[in-house]
Amino acid sequence: MPSAGIVPRRAVQLAALFAMMVAFTAQLVGALLPVIPLFIAASVVNLGLDLVLQHKQPGLLAVLGRIRFDVTVRQLLRDMLILVGLLHIDGINPLEEQAPLTITLLLFYGTHFVCQAVAVLVRRTRSMPFVTRNIDASALRLCDAPPRILSRQTGRRLLRFSVPTTAGMMLTSITTDAYWGGIGLSVSLALSAGGTLYLGTWLLPKKRVANEKQALEWLDNWLAEYRPTVGMYFSGGASSAYQANMWLSTLAALDGNPIIVLRERFMVQKIEATDVPIVCIPKVANLMRLEHSTLKVLLHPANSGKTSQILRIPSIKHAFTNHGESDKLSSCNPYAKAYDEVWVAGPAARDRYQLADIGVEDKDVIEVGRPQLAPIQPYAGAPAGRPATVLYAPTWEGWDGNPGNTSVILAGENIVRELLADENVRLLYKPHPMTGSVDPRAGAANSRIQAMIAEANAGRSGARPGPEAAAELARRTEELDALTTSAFRKSADELERMRLQGTPQEGRAAAVDAAVTAWEAAYWNSFPQWEHRIITTARPGIFSCFNEADVLISDVSSVVSDYLTSEKPYAVANTSGMSEDDFRANFPTVRAATILTPDASGVAGLLDAVRNPEQDTLAAERAELKEHLLGPSDPPSSVRFNQAALALAAKADERRIRMESRLSGIPGQRSQDDVNDAGTAGHETSGASDTTAAV
Repeated sequence: MPSAGIVPRRAVQLAALFAMMVAFTAQLVGALLPVIPLFIAASVVNLGLDLVLQHKQPGLLAVLGRIRFDVTVRQLLRDMLILVGLLHIDGINPLEEQAPLTITLLLFYGTHFVCQAVAVLVRRTRSMPFVTRNIDASALRLCDAPPRILSRQTGRRLLRFSVPTTAGMMLTSITTDAYWGGIGLSVSLALSAGGTLYLGTWLLPKKRVANEKQALEWLDNWLAEYRPTVGMYFSGGASSAYQANMWLSTLAALDGNPIIVLRERFMVQKIEATDVPIVCIPKVANLMRLEHSTLKVLLHPANSGKTSQILRIPSIKHAFTNHGESDKLSSCNPYAKAYDEVWVAGPAARDRYQLADIGVEDKDVIEVGRPQLAPIQPYAGAPAGRPATVLYAPTWEGWDGNPGNTSVILAGENIVRELLADENVRLLYKPHPMTGSVDPRAGAANSRIQAMIAEANAGRSGARPGPEAAAELARRTEELDALTTSAFRKSADELERMRLQGTPQEGRAAAVDAAVTAWEAAYWNSFPQWEHRIITTARPGIFSCFNEADVLISDVSSVVSDYLTSEKPYAVANTSGMSEDDFRANFPTVRAATILTPDASGVAGLLDAVRNPEQDTLAAERAELKEHLLGPSDPPSSVRFNQAALALAAKADERRIRMESRLSGIPGQRSQDDVNDAGTAGHETSGASDTTAAV
């Protein structure tokens, strides 16, 4: 069943298309009869409706494009109907008055198509084989992008530039004086011709950026100068950026020169504020240039279809860090055996890989802890003088359709209903950002849960923070945005953003950390302690929600493992269909949890244990399970993680030395530099070195 919000939207879209068809029909009837008021009204409404839909519903108009009724055809038809209408209006001489109008209209369309051709050329010259951030790329002669209306928005350009034509023609139909139509057409022609000439200036040497060959040479030189040693490789969809963002601070703290390697151009702006240099290299052939760099180690927070492409570089050692650890099968993906090492938090994950029997050898599993958990505050006792804050953070439905993946579908509404029924509970609801992306039932349940929370809030009342709290949040938001976002013009393209996002200011990372902390404090202080919150934005982050909560309710996911570092009470919903004993046996992360059934019958007991610590019988088990899942606290996880990176880099050095020694002992074997010097490297079409070929 479609949701209630989708049906009206579709109805509006169909009504808009129907209105456009009616306008075309009315314009035709008004032109042929002629009925001048109908003709004028239909012509104006037709163009106006197309202009509005270009801004509000571009996807709807894309459907018309698929049936060859795109914006150019629609506007040409409108203009032809206007000319037909003028032919039928008494007082307008077709030969003396309308012929010049027709010729001028044809010239207007001619300049429009020329502008389209120039726009294609400009876009091609402004397409780099890579995208960077936090790197000074001024040597690539980067400049501001041309206006979007000229270079990218073909439909909007044609419609906007046609407004003077339509206005002039309508005045002509009223006055029967072709002068007004000539004025309108002249203005449209001047706009189109002038825009084309202005856009063409981006093809002149002054505004032309470096070509592909020059850009790749610059990249090689930058890599040689920066000398990266350790990096993070990431590829994925727009909603998966959080998987990389959770590792930014850890990567920045490693010894050596860190780098972030991306594959999708849009992902460059999805990565949160960091001082680490970012290089996005979409093409495999260009990605192979990293083989000749000083890069020794790449960390992988996620598997993707493009991961195998970077794994082809043998001079780089690869470690799979994952983006979280849970007892789900996705945390033991057989793809993990493709990496040199698999880095896990603690003994539990090591055991999990061995029990899964997927080909990952125990010697390749390295326990490093979870260094990014440092901001999570420890348990500080039961809530006193305030409502108990419950964080319900269910995971998403996953790819395999397992009903035990998420509690949202089977148990979510029951859990939330039980929590909302307790007047001494404040609920923080933070669903996984991918909820509903695979199973529509999860998305529908998520919407119903949010509606329940909104309704519950409407029935509550109490003291609220004063206006100074909202003002403080606004000030902190402005301060944080200034540090973490770049102000781009609407017309800015990726090259303009590259120029604006060059080398970051010294000390920016520390300033961002302080600003985030201040913003989170201002955020929580701006709401009353009795008010439920629905959190679907990136901020506040999950760790901030951990610190605000007295208890967590979640599913079998990495959220549980991370939350355990606080040693606060937590509960896990069992929607797998297993008995509680089997559920605990199959998922070690729930060993110290309160287990909730789909009907949420255990919520009341959970809240009692939170409010009365003497009833909390799982405290000792949580402390024991914490070490089993996350490893020891001494040495700190950040130290162990850094040591693992240095050790893996040493293995990369050892391999390089072995290969150099092996190649030096083979008669006639030459290095890639020797081949290049001799000018005989042309046959190496794959871009791989002789060293790779020998291997």
